[in-house]
Amino acid sequence: MSYVRDVGALARKDLLLELRARDTLPAMLLFVAAVFVVFHFALPGTPSRLETSGLLWVAILFTALLGLGRAFVPEREQGTLDGLVLAPCDRSAIWLAKSLATLAFLVAAEVVALPLYALFFHRVGGATVAAVALADIGICAVGTFLGAMAVATRARDLLLPLLFLPLAVPIVVGAVGASVVVSPGRYLGFLALYDLLFAVVCWASFEYVVAE
Repeated sequence: MSYVRDVGALARKDLLLELRARDTLPAMLLFVAAVFVVFHFALPGTPSRLETSGLLWVAILFTALLGLGRAFVPEREQGTLDGLVLAPCDRSAIWLAKSLATLAFLVAAEVVALPLYALFFHRVGGATVAAVALADIGICAVGTFLGAMAVATRARDLLLPLLFLPLAVPIVVGAVGASVVVSPGRYLGFLALYDLLFAVVCWASFEYVVAE
């Protein structure tokens, strides 16, 4: 129970900081809205569902990168990251709390993104919503882990996309497949397996990442 309380306290801290500073969420909302507006006017004719599904996931991934890139920056800039690591709690709780906070920001951005996608391109079905939910977990789990690695470097804004995007390719494959096929069960199962595998790896390895 103490682990759950630690995660809740850390996640609440991140959410309260964002509500006060408004650094991350407005940028994510404006970016994802601008992307769909640009795609709407840039694509000629009526694009296929496969093409627009790819555009949806490009928008979601790059919107997520905005939030992931800022996940550990406040602590780094204010010099409190070392204190956070030395706090009397399991270090994996930091990763889980940051992942949950980033997930909340990403879901808020998708509340804007999915209606815009439905307005400009195609109706959003239940399989797409399920794929978004499963993909968000993988994006935030892996991205938060890599964000903790990248924030210690000078080129963190460049390093994070270079590390994250190759690992996000399976998410895109599974999510696009679930959005366009008639029977999406295989793709949704693939996303769930990806989430489980990488969540366990990130949870178990995070202590060694922040200790270096």
